[in-house]
Amino acid sequence: MFLTAEWRWLALLNYEADPALLRPHVPAGTELDAWNGVTYVSMVGFLFLGTRVLGCRVPLHQDFEEVNLRFYVRRRGPEGWRRGVVFLKEIVPRPLVAAAARLVYNEKYVAMPMRSRVTLGGEEGGGGEIEYGWRHAGRWCGLRARVAGSPRPLLLGSEEEFITEHYWGYTAQRGGGTLEYRVEHPRWSVWPARESALECDLAALYGPELAEVLGVRPHSAFVADGSAVTVRRGVRI
Repeated sequence: MFLTAEWRWLALLNYEADPALLRPHVPAGTELDAWNGVTYVSMVGFLFLGTRVLGCRVPLHQDFEEVNLRFYVRRRGPEGWRRGVVFLKEIVPRPLVAAAARLVYNEKYVAMPMRSRVTLGGEEGGGGEIEYGWRHAGRWCGLRARVAGSPRPLLLGSEEEFITEHYWGYTAQRGGGTLEYRVEHPRWSVWPARESALECDLAALYGPELAEVLGVRPHSAFVADGSAVTVRRGVRI
């Protein structure tokens, strides 16, 4: 076990991407994963709470926001397909967290000032809004989603299940090879988003090709309640 925490109030905005755009980023030993023929990238904002590294709490580094851009891959394991995620960029407000993730996993973490606002349960019958912000190049960027009603269990075979039920992480390593690590958590409940928005200088942060993908209305958007998670130590494959 490397890390334990709670991941809470995940806002997920999902965009259709050309597989050719993502293939250069696919780690060795994995292949692109798709749902009903659609290849996705997702902007995901959430809260890291109660974080422990190797069982220890790090002062001032237990609770913080994260916003990441990710896509989906799979790898054949002894038990069948292992479905996983690859991160194109991960934003956190703590430089120590970013440095540790780059050192241990070679993940693409950067540190920026961040803020968040969660008002779920503030509307009659449930629902509310989640917003995650980060300051880049002197201006605030934001990702938000608005939901109504109460969360529902994941439906078998649904798009929400495909997006959330990837329990492995893969990252290319310095000098070649791939690190594979397992992420454990129960199935989450979700709200479909009735409104969502992504406001950012996308080209400056992600490059012109990904900016084109992210600069349109998302293919789908939803919010997940989240849970306790365990991130296992990585194994080089």
